[in-house]
Amino acid sequence: RTWLEMGSKGTFALVLLGALMAYYVYLPLPEDIEQRWKLMLTDCAFRSLSHLADICESLGLKDYMGVMMLVTFAERVVPQSDERVRVEDERFDGVEVVVYQPRRDVCAGERRRAVIYLHGGGWCLGSTRMGPYDSLAREMVTELNAVVVSVEYRLAPAHRFPVPFEDAYRAAKHFLSADVLGSYDVDPERVAVSGDSAGGNLAAVVVQQLQLDVEQRIKPKAQALIYPVLQALDLNTPSYRQNRHMPILPRTLMVRFWSEYLSSDKSVLLSMLANAHNGPDSAPFLRFANWSVFLHESHRRTYDYAAPPVNEGELPGALARSVTDPRASPLLVPDAALRPLPKAYVLTCEYDVLRDDGMMYVERLRLAGVHVTHQHYPAGFHGTLMFTVWPTDFRIARQMVNDYLLWLKQNL
Repeated sequence: RTWLEMGSKGTFALVLLGALMAYYVYLPLPEDIEQRWKLMLTDCAFRSLSHLADICESLGLKDYMGVMMLVTFAERVVPQSDERVRVEDERFDGVEVVVYQPRRDVCAGERRRAVIYLHGGGWCLGSTRMGPYDSLAREMVTELNAVVVSVEYRLAPAHRFPVPFEDAYRAAKHFLSADVLGSYDVDPERVAVSGDSAGGNLAAVVVQQLQLDVEQRIKPKAQALIYPVLQALDLNTPSYRQNRHMPILPRTLMVRFWSEYLSSDKSVLLSMLANAHNGPDSAPFLRFANWSVFLHESHRRTYDYAAPPVNEGELPGALARSVTDPRASPLLVPDAALRPLPKAYVLTCEYDVLRDDGMMYVERLRLAGVHVTHQHYPAGFHGTLMFTVWPTDFRIARQMVNDYLLWLKQNL
């Protein structure tokens, strides 16, 4: 009887543990998302690390982003040359870059395309030396016969705004000189700047600032922005509300990235979570992030527009300046700064807090006369492009990479 009781208790404990694990792993997801259980398991790993980071920070053991960097370390590789691609670590104006080049010789009179690529990670995480970015760079080299410059910009919170932008800009300017392009057999008329998520933010800003630089003779001919983050004024757009609990980027994490990027003041996170971080200086810029104007009605849904409140109280000085700085929020530039921009590819995902940032930028670019290709994935989620490597390989990720490469091939 004792053994039976012990067995019953053990079985009950196992069932209970299994139920608790299933409850923790399970996340209600829209029906149109493919491979839903794989996404749940992938997100479970991210959530677990986030919970660990919260605990470590609350106990004073390590800061939140320091723990979250485990994601970067887990995916880290050492990019190596192979039979098709030559890989070299370089410094462009003091900035670390990894340069990928085709092995095959350039034919007489032929010059190559080039892509300056900026990785994602909320300005706080990520690296060019992660497996998915290394794989993407190699595909660009082989599919496009392109030189790829993958920029290893410094990260927040150790290097807050504007340091990541300044690194990206310096590396891009260095590469976009006639001598350097010539040394890589690159056609000055076939250079694009691209990036995903926070890297999409940096790519958009770099392109804008290069256009404004009167001393910069060679300009990018295309920009490709993959689910970019483009503004910090309104963190309560319809997509932020709709997808606040979606993997891989819930609203709380995106807001945390913004707060870590822009300020060392810990109270900023609470203000941004409440969408109450705008001061009087923000008021003139709110019209550029007005989603009731720049979003199609189908994406406004039933949400009522209310401009973010303007806080008349005391805000950290650095935050008040940086939230409206176009080098942080490229959506906020005036129309005149958009008109000379090169053609653009903007990728957005339905189940992404950043969806509306990208859609508003698409509309503003089109209104300014810029040729834009908008690729929207109704079943897409943030970070998809990173999930091309087993075991977190998703069919939609493969489709995104193929569509992205096709656009570059046809437009660069």
